[in-house]
Amino acid sequence: MHLIRFLLTIAAALALTAGAFTPPAHADETCNSPYLSNLIRGQEDYLYVWTLGVAGMGDGFDKLVTLDVKPGSATYGKVIAQASVGERGEAHHFGFTDDRRFLWAGALDSNKIHVFDVGANPAQPKLVRTITDLGARSGLLGPHTFYALPGRMLVGTLSNTKDGGGVTGMALYNNQGDFIRQYALPVGKGADGYGYDIAINPARNALLTSSFTGRQNYMTELGTLIKDPAAMKKFGNTMVMWNLKAMRPDKVFEVPGAPLEIRWSLRPGDDWAITSTALTSKLWLVKKDARGEWQAKAVADIGDPSKTPLPVDMSITADSKGLWVNTFMDGTTRYFDISNPEAPRQTYAKKTGSQVNMVSQSWDGKRVYVSSSLLAKWDKGGKDDEQFVKLYSWDGKELKEQFVVDFYQLKLGRAHHMKLGAKRPGAPV
Repeated sequence: MHLIRFLLTIAAALALTAGAFTPPAHADETCNSPYLSNLIRGQEDYLYVWTLGVAGMGDGFDKLVTLDVKPGSATYGKVIAQASVGERGEAHHFGFTDDRRFLWAGALDSNKIHVFDVGANPAQPKLVRTITDLGARSGLLGPHTFYALPGRMLVGTLSNTKDGGGVTGMALYNNQGDFIRQYALPVGKGADGYGYDIAINPARNALLTSSFTGRQNYMTELGTLIKDPAAMKKFGNTMVMWNLKAMRPDKVFEVPGAPLEIRWSLRPGDDWAITSTALTSKLWLVKKDARGEWQAKAVADIGDPSKTPLPVDMSITADSKGLWVNTFMDGTTRYFDISNPEAPRQTYAKKTGSQVNMVSQSWDGKRVYVSSSLLAKWDKGGKDDEQFVKLYSWDGKELKEQFVVDFYQLKLGRAHHMKLGAKRPGAPV
């Protein structure tokens, strides 16, 4: 069986390279890799929350927290498991392997990647491996985005081990945690070499990357950072379109203001993706023009850009007609009508906390999860330092709160990235 599984993995990887691999039908969260299998096709049972440790709070360590989110369950809206990594390393983002059996979770400060088994017992994830060779093998620092490929994991990073700046790249591992190779983000001729998110559209042979900032900035107190003109110039202002089959950067787009999360339209035949810029508070569209050339252009403001609401996470609906955007500084969750991606319109907004960061929605769009933490040194202080996960129902008109889990009250730490889980992913409803 091990040999068969190995051969199937190799065959899938070769098919990807040849451009012949057809991704499974979409389901689950819309931000996930199109190469995921064992997808959630109905109501999710669990919510996994990658959580930053806080000194003196509980064990003080980063941990994977599991919530029961199945309506009718005796523990609905409660924490049912914790898997600590035994240290603090600035827990940030995580992602599933292509078989959806493991979660790879990155620590921006320690530069470690913690691997959790969520397949054996989805209600009780277990830490099974910690990958420590990212810096030594690739020279990269700050593992941020974990994007599943057939049998492999592409890791997007924020920084480098040489100077802690924003010039960085991507590292490729196999699912067993073995390093394969590094891909440098382009520098020069308009490219700044900065990295952040990764998003793939296999039908267009397109891999798109965005850009943020290096360790020197993301590990600096936000109040100190914004008063330092030199530091504020060290944010990414580009996106890069890659040839997926060749893993070659083909075109650099000027997108000022730190473009963050990237979401491809999931409608068959569509050829566009959307992102938001943190510092300039705009939605940008990446789309082919009449000549078939990829172009990037600003298409809408997010709130009042002069007040720097700081858009952070976003989630596109499964029909690609709507977009949720969280803005950190004003604690607002916004909904945009993007049925015409050239002219998005904000149609709804709700203040969901004093600070909000990540937003995840179910495939049917009826449930929206919101978490609070951005970075340990960027989160607000005092009474505004709320740390929570909230679930809202969405009927197309109003977000209605279903439950709140207070991570500080439970001494868990700072709630950051979220992923949906199920008892039997892929099973019919």
